[in-house]
Amino acid sequence: MRDVPFLSEDEMSRYIYADNAATTKLDIDAFEAMKPYLLDDFGNASQPYFFSKRPKMAIRKARKTIAECIGAEPEEIYFTSGGSESDNWAIKRFALSSTDIRHIITSNIEHHAVLHSVESERKYSNADIFYLNADEKGMVSPEELKKVLTRPRDAIATCESTLVSVMLANNEIGTIQPIAELSKVAREYGARFHTDAVQAYGHVPINVDECHIDMLSASGHKINGPKGIGIMYLRNGVQIESFVHGGAQERGKRAGTHNTPGIVGFGRATTLAKEKMEERTKKEVELRDYLIKRVLDEVPYTKLNGDKVKRLPNNVNFSFRFIEGESLLIMLDQKGICASSGSACTSGSLDPSHVLLAIGLPHEIAHGSLRLTLSDETTKEEIDYTVEAIKTVVERLRSMSPLYEDFVKKNKQ
Repeated sequence: MRDVPFLSEDEMSRYIYADNAATTKLDIDAFEAMKPYLLDDFGNASQPYFFSKRPKMAIRKARKTIAECIGAEPEEIYFTSGGSESDNWAIKRFALSSTDIRHIITSNIEHHAVLHSVESERKYSNADIFYLNADEKGMVSPEELKKVLTRPRDAIATCESTLVSVMLANNEIGTIQPIAELSKVAREYGARFHTDAVQAYGHVPINVDECHIDMLSASGHKINGPKGIGIMYLRNGVQIESFVHGGAQERGKRAGTHNTPGIVGFGRATTLAKEKMEERTKKEVELRDYLIKRVLDEVPYTKLNGDKVKRLPNNVNFSFRFIEGESLLIMLDQKGICASSGSACTSGSLDPSHVLLAIGLPHEIAHGSLRLTLSDETTKEEIDYTVEAIKTVVERLRSMSPLYEDFVKKNKQ
């Protein structure tokens, strides 16, 4: 197998990166903050000698920065390898020592890190699982959660045995959930509340106290921080077992040598995201809405997936009738546009998005989906180029579709 050559600077400049929900470019300030802990202050932060003092202090500073970003206390922040580990930890280790039957309530549009963890618990721990159905815009209803929590089997729900897990913002269609209302219902009926905030952290304001959140997952590489670092926010008093066993790091809750460069980079990226949030959101919303309007106006038989307003500032998700999403992505790639048909974690699958199916799209329409996620570096010129490329590619793909040909003939009759 031949090595894939690196893209030159000129080739990179011709690419439009519109897949920031999959990962983001490491901010140069975050990289510079990390460098000393890769090259000079590389000591193990768990060691007692003086050489480890600076790494230890850097971790403490980053923990405080991240805690302040979500209105938490520093001792409630636990560093992990990323959002998937944090989700697994919350689902698989909550109430593990409880003598009661464990109840886990989640939605049918969660990231697979949650859904697969939930299914694992059904299989291996005999947990009682219930899925909340999202509506056609991808919203989860607090009223439906209330009905589930008042079922006979859940009427005796306690903080020790019942967990509700609903993501703050969907990674595919960008819908922002009414987390404060959902968590309030959970608390009223004696359940703990976890949210996967991987797509929302650093992009929208979060306050764990105002939203009554007991556990929260977040990841560094979604906010221009490094890959391989994440957090679990764990409210003081919530009982949860360790997920990774070994050493006594993270106050005995999560074993493994601290990833000091990653933690420092995550902390710096958090500071930058918080400082730029208002300005960046304004710019991204303006470009997002411009992109939505142009595509819906200029590409017929197109649907916007998710709520038009209650969505992440940088997220757009379309479904184009009579085309296949994989072909669309390949042809956009040939035009220098990096996009996605759904979650980056399922990009190798040819199955339609479980999120789009869950909100009621037929298989044939769900197959023709396209997710574009912007950044603060995205320009209007790039949006215009992308729209023109979409128009050209969709028209070409439809010209090769017998279904589209039949549809046009029927509508002419």
